[in-house]
Amino acid sequence: MSTEYEPLMVEPAGVPRGRAMVERADWAGRSYARYDAASVNRIVEAAAQALAHHAQDFASKAVAETGFGVVEHKVIKNVGCSTGVLETYRGHDYATPEIDEANKIVSIPRPAGVIFALTPSTNPVATVSFKILLALMTRNAIIISPHPMAKRVCAEAARVMADAAVKAGAPDGIIQIVEDPSIPLINALMTDERVDVVVATGGTPVVRSAYRSGNPAIGVGPGNVPVLVDATADIAKTAERIIESKAFDNSILCTNESVVIAEEAIADKLLAAFQREGAYVLKTDEVNAIRELVFPQGHFNTKLVGKDASYVAELAGIRVPAKTRVLVAPFDLVVPEEPLAHEKLLPVLGFVRVPTAKRGIDVARAVLRITGAGHSSAIHSNNPALIMEFSAAVPVLRVSVNVGNSLGASGFHTNLPPSMTIGTGYFGRSSVGENLQPKHLVNYTRLAYNSDAREVMPSFAGLNPWAAPSGPVPVYPRASNDNPTFDASAVRTPLTSDVAELRDEIRRLIVEELHTLMKG
Repeated sequence: MSTEYEPLMVEPAGVPRGRAMVERADWAGRSYARYDAASVNRIVEAAAQALAHHAQDFASKAVAETGFGVVEHKVIKNVGCSTGVLETYRGHDYATPEIDEANKIVSIPRPAGVIFALTPSTNPVATVSFKILLALMTRNAIIISPHPMAKRVCAEAARVMADAAVKAGAPDGIIQIVEDPSIPLINALMTDERVDVVVATGGTPVVRSAYRSGNPAIGVGPGNVPVLVDATADIAKTAERIIESKAFDNSILCTNESVVIAEEAIADKLLAAFQREGAYVLKTDEVNAIRELVFPQGHFNTKLVGKDASYVAELAGIRVPAKTRVLVAPFDLVVPEEPLAHEKLLPVLGFVRVPTAKRGIDVARAVLRITGAGHSSAIHSNNPALIMEFSAAVPVLRVSVNVGNSLGASGFHTNLPPSMTIGTGYFGRSSVGENLQPKHLVNYTRLAYNSDAREVMPSFAGLNPWAAPSGPVPVYPRASNDNPTFDASAVRTPLTSDVAELRDEIRRLIVEELHTLMKG
C-alpha cells in the first residue's frame, strides 16, 4: 500500500526572502510606533540630510542607469524631496496626542504599520526619499520596490537613508528595499496580510494591481496636462514658464505640460515667444515625422522617455538648433485617434489653436477625456472669471495658475504640499485626491467624552503614551545564516543556546519529512 503526497510547492525565487522582509518590517514598525516626537524628528532629520548629501551623486547615477533625464534637474528633485520635504513639515507632529478641550476630544496618532511602496524609474531617487521620509515622520516601517530600470541607484539611496536612520535611533529594518524586483516577488509583498498599506506610483497597470491586492492602497493615475493660454496672459512670461517646465528633466514628471491650447488672438505671438525660449516649432511634415517616431502604430515609444529634444529630432530626421529644449508640434483636433493629444514623457509639446478661451475649456476637457482625469491642468491668464470657470470645468484636482505645471502641481513652485505622488481622486479612480502627505499615512484614535456640559473632561496635558526609546537601538533578532539588506551597524545579538537548539530541531524535522516524501 502506497501513500500519495501532494507535490512539494516551491515559491518563486526571492519570495521567501520577501516574506522575511515583511516580518522584519512588522517587528521594526511595532517598535517604532512607540517612539515620541523628539526621537522621530531626530531620525527624520538624519535620513533627509544623508540623502541630500548624496543628491548630486545619485542624480548622476540615476541618469546613467536609466538612460534618461537631466542630472542638474534630478539634483533639484533629490534636494527638494529630502531637506526640502524636511523643512516643509518641520514643526509638524504626527506622534503626540492632540487635545481639543472645547469639543472634549483627545486624538492619539496611530501609524499605519508596514508600508509597501512602489517607485518609478522616471523620478527614482526623489520618490524613494519622499516616501521614506513620509513613513519615518509618521512612525511607519517601509519596504521600497523600485522600478527594475533604476534598482541599483534606488537601493543605494535607501541604504544611505536606512543607515542614517538606524544610527539616529530607528529600529533595525525600519527601511528596506527589494534589490531584485520581480513580478512574483512584488505580488507576494503587495498581497501579504502583514502589509498595512500599498503606496503605488507608476503606470496604470501598477496602480490597478495595488488596488486589487486586497490591502489598503494609495495609487495615482497618469497625467496628460492641458494648458490654456488666453489673450490676457503675459506672453513673454508664459512662454518662459511653459518651456522651462516642459524641458525640466526632459519632461519625465507626470505633471509636465502635454498640450498647449492657445487663443487664436495670441497664438502666433506665443509660438514666436516659445522659439525665443529655446523651442523649435515643427512644420507640417516634421510633425508627421515626430508623430510616427514617438507613437509608432499609435503606441508610445518608451525608448524615448526623457530623451533630449535634439536627440529626438535627429532620430526623426529633423535638423534643429543645437540648444533646442522643446519640440512644439501643432495639430488640429483633440481626439483619441490623435497620438499627440496623449501623454508624452519627453520634450514634445502639442499645440492647438482655439477661436475663444471658452472654446479652449472644451478642448482641455477633451484632452482629459483621453487620459489624465483627476491629475492636473494649467492656465495662463489674468482674467479671474475665466480662471474660475476653467478650474470648475476641467475634471482635475489641481490647477496651476501662471506657473509651470511640472513644479507647480507637484508643489515645488507653489504652496501645494511638495510631492512625488499626485493623487487623482475619484476623477482618476484614486483613493487620494491631494498631493500625498504624511497625514495620509497615519490614523487617529479619538477619545471622545460625553458632550453633556455637566460631564467634565479632566486635563490630559502632558500625558503621552509614547516615549523616547531607552537603551541601545533595537536590533532585529536574525538567524545566524541570514544576510540582511541593511546592516544595523555594529551590534548583533548572538543566538541563545535554546534558540540554536530549536533551530537545529526544526531543521532535523524538515530533513526527515523530505526523506519520507522521497520514499513514498
